[in-house]
Amino acid sequence: MDFDEATRALCQKDKRYTPQAYHLVRLALDYAQKKVHGEAKKSKDSSHAHNRHVTGEQLLDGFREYVLNTYGPMSYHLLQNWGLKKTVDVGHIVFGLIEKGLFGQSEDDDLSDFENLYDFKEAFLRPFEPSSKVKHP
Repeated sequence: MDFDEATRALCQKDKRYTPQAYHLVRLALDYAQKKVHGEAKKSKDSSHAHNRHVTGEQLLDGFREYVLNTYGPMSYHLLQNWGLKKTVDVGHIVFGLIEKGLFGQSEDDDLSDFENLYDFKEAFLRPFEPSSKVKHP
């Protein structure tokens, strides 16, 4: 099953999230892996593939940076439209993709790793709010 097929199946099963949400989490995972582990090294022997695992916290940090860098002031509204309203939503998508065999999982990974790590309004709206007016003497 390829990523688009898996996304369609997951969206039919769980209508909270759009296909865009799944694609965004996939891109954010790649971003987080590069941030934590550096660029993936090409290996002639695929059995020596490097472990590129990231924790829920590392993924969510990468997710925040990736979203802000990619969508800027539209970040919060796009996330809301795609069904991503809190950090645990990212976790639900991750575990859906794990269930379909598209993401790997360590024995320590748990959905609770994604619960309440930050507030989406604070993370995705606040950076773009006008600063308070400066009082001039």
